[in-house]
Amino acid sequence: MKINISQFDLLESLKIVSRAVSGANTLPVLGNILIKAEGKKVYFAATNLELSITTSSEATIKNEGAITVPAKILTSYTSLLKKDEDVELSVSDGTTLEVKSKTSRTKIKGISADEFPSITTVDAGTKLDLDAKDFRESVHKVAFAAQENSSRPILAGVYFATDKDQLTMAATDSYRLSEKVLKLGGEVAKTTCVIPVRAVSEADRLASAGEKVSITISENQVMFTVGNTKLTSRLIDGQFPDYKQIIPKSALTKIEIPKDEFELAVRRVSIFARQNNQHMKLEVQGDGNLLVSTDATEIGEDKTTIPVKVDGSSNAIALNADYVLDVLGSLASEEAIVMELDSKMSPAVIKGAKTKDFVHLIMPLKM
Repeated sequence: MKINISQFDLLESLKIVSRAVSGANTLPVLGNILIKAEGKKVYFAATNLELSITTSSEATIKNEGAITVPAKILTSYTSLLKKDEDVELSVSDGTTLEVKSKTSRTKIKGISADEFPSITTVDAGTKLDLDAKDFRESVHKVAFAAQENSSRPILAGVYFATDKDQLTMAATDSYRLSEKVLKLGGEVAKTTCVIPVRAVSEADRLASAGEKVSITISENQVMFTVGNTKLTSRLIDGQFPDYKQIIPKSALTKIEIPKDEFELAVRRVSIFARQNNQHMKLEVQGDGNLLVSTDATEIGEDKTTIPVKVDGSSNAIALNADYVLDVLGSLASEEAIVMELDSKMSPAVIKGAKTKDFVHLIMPLKM
């Protein structure tokens, strides 16, 4: 193999695929990036056997061929080359990559491409075409509610369900739940799956560089495509919780709260609530105010009163302050949020004041 490629294209390609490299690999080749020169392009790939990322770049191909090279070493070295330089990559002795630029040359020991796992693409299944901005907004409103290292694998995923012209995304760690409904450009086949939250988060990163995201869902795999980059992941086996039944159908109290003011109040309270497992009290008062407070702790206490619009009776609930901050962060574009409360033992429902396609539940704490 012998190619010429710009330092910028090489580095960007390495950064993209290296996201699939795991730090704890039982197989040395899984710590490497596959570089394959073929036709008029050079292809890059990395995998941890559960998630894989591939991309390609234009290059001058003098000799076709392939090699795998340690991801960290090649990426770090390339980042230290001058940005306006072309880089020559060539293979010598079968498993050594020579990297040459105008001012430097190095040799990096690699592993034969024959030892690299084959990466399959998902060509058949339910196909969705989404606007990248809409996809990313949905991910930001849902993915944080999943629990990546859960002892229950199903809770480490994001639920995707298509029905006619809608895509529903949901995630829960059993203490909170997010659901976002996204309109599709047309009707698609009805399907459901659970995608590892890490794969969804990596797809979100890739989507930042494109205008469209294509998703292909097969029986046991999913593939996200953004431009010439593809991310493939296994699906999580199992039944996602039937969360619809726990969403309250009615509420005794509905309040509309200025989001920024509420977020500042919760941040102040959380300074002291850290001493009490982030236990925060919310009291809807009859005079049209919301009292945000925490019990006295070893370092102090805090109380803040916020004017709110109240529909219904006075009410009170205790919630985890961190969970409230997480959902407020996902509603960055909202000026106000709506909170629906029933009893102190029922989940709090949080929505955007102007949007009807998102709902978030937080399970209550003991008062």
